[in-house]
Amino acid sequence: MAAKKVAQPVVLVTWGLRTPFISLLAILLACLVVAAVYLTGNNGWLLEGLIVSSTSFSSTTTIGSSSGNSGSDHKCNLFVGKWIYDNVSYPLYSERQCSFMSDQVACEKFGRKDLDYQHWRWQPDHCDLPRFNATALLERLRGKRLVYVGDSLNRGQWVSMVCLVESVIQQPKLKSLHFTHNSSLIKFKAKEYNATIEFYWSPLLVESNSDDPLMHRLPDRIVRIQEIEKHARYWTDADILVFNTYLWWKRTYMKTIWGSFEDVEHGIYKEVPMLRSYEMALKTWSDWVEIHVNHTKTKMFFVSMSPTHQTGDEWGKRREENCYSERWPIMKEEYWGRGSNKNMMGIVGDALAKLRDRGVDVKLINITQLSEYRKEAHPSIYRKQWDALTEEQLRNPTTYSDCNHWCLPGLPDVWNELLYAHIFGFS
Repeated sequence: MAAKKVAQPVVLVTWGLRTPFISLLAILLACLVVAAVYLTGNNGWLLEGLIVSSTSFSSTTTIGSSSGNSGSDHKCNLFVGKWIYDNVSYPLYSERQCSFMSDQVACEKFGRKDLDYQHWRWQPDHCDLPRFNATALLERLRGKRLVYVGDSLNRGQWVSMVCLVESVIQQPKLKSLHFTHNSSLIKFKAKEYNATIEFYWSPLLVESNSDDPLMHRLPDRIVRIQEIEKHARYWTDADILVFNTYLWWKRTYMKTIWGSFEDVEHGIYKEVPMLRSYEMALKTWSDWVEIHVNHTKTKMFFVSMSPTHQTGDEWGKRREENCYSERWPIMKEEYWGRGSNKNMMGIVGDALAKLRDRGVDVKLINITQLSEYRKEAHPSIYRKQWDALTEEQLRNPTTYSDCNHWCLPGLPDVWNELLYAHIFGFS
């Protein structure tokens, strides 16, 4: 790996100091800055835009956004903060040591050499994110079910959670993985705790022609917009439910059917604008959780949309470039790319607000803004390829780079830290 160039920090010094004591402080401060840069540089880390002044000194690289001045009178918002490079505390586990790692997100296994994406810590502005404690979570889950329901992004978060907890279960016979219901439901079981952490494949939440967990890459997507029971019966009695749905809706229109998939000739089809069909699907989902989920027993969460990084012109490259070969997060404060749809996020917010008005509390895990910065954290070409690559693809890696999913260890671990904080009432 080529050595990285260390960008020199900007040191702001006020001349004309009135006393020798203040001058001495300024000299000492400058020495500390030089020492910090030297030590950090020897670790090969890139420092960009680090500003040091007499009122603000930090040798840690940060990116992100803040809201208002810091102080104890501010309510903690776990989703507003900054990314801090931390190669001491992170990653929280090793890819190679996770017994149940998925090839879709095992970037190091498939050749990725730069692992800086594993070392970023999310720091909320006015509080600290509690340290993930796998044993404490397993105790909380004793005799219970934690179920993730949704698409492959939610499955990646599920893999992350399994990797986070399984390392504290030393004996292999005390942990297992089972596929049930035509592999739609995957169960990790911590036998000593009689606890399961599960994933249920339902990429659109409602029924669709994409419900097969193995054969589902269909360009012509069809949904039964008012039907969800086929899926919901497998997760209704869970103790903690974590939902998501976003990427599978990204099209101008969604073909919607009233009737059976088996009776295609006599079914009623309609091309419904995507936002309207998304709204209808969330209405079906929200009606179900209101009526069929025990709200005194079950905690429910909805994970907001996971950003994509498909067009490089958003961060100063050519439009046809994407996350391929990226090694550094986006540095633009409060960056929001074309891969996230604010209208869809608003529909989710409205659905959750209406549920709250009806006495049903589904908390939003808002991963979108904090994930927008992380263009370097995708698998890109470093993942298992399900189809043989063409010569044209091999000549141009951007054509097959995965800029939708996320490497593990990595960003989804932070999503689970946020979930952990909510489960334990830190929010």
